[in-house]
Amino acid sequence: MNDTALGERELDVMAALWEMGSGTVEEVRKRLMPDKLAYTTVLTILRNLEAKGFVSHEEEGRAHRYAPRVAQRVAQKSALARIVRKFFDGSPEALLARLVDDHELDAAELRRMARAISARDKKSGGGK
Repeated sequence: MNDTALGERELDVMAALWEMGSGTVEEVRKRLMPDKLAYTTVLTILRNLEAKGFVSHEEEGRAHRYAPRVAQRVAQKSALARIVRKFFDGSPEALLARLVDDHELDAAELRRMARAISARDKKSGGGK
């Protein structure tokens, strides 16, 4: 996978493919409703994603079936790392603080997050 950032439409198409598993241009186009993108627009996006290494295709009759080459979790990790680096001076803590502030998390959500952090810390040996 190329570390090239995905544009918003590319992310929409990737999200559709991750959800469907694979799809033809027309299937992806229908999944993107109500955006009503033209067939050629979706085809161009898929070709760009293929050039960047995010999707591959197989011939299926006259159509091509596109499938993600990158797992959603891998793409999330890469995107988050880029966001932390570019917007939060490399500080995941600053990102988390922004999420807490901007999304007005309630006490139960904060406790779940704290438990997840604690479990991760113990798992990595940081809790000893």
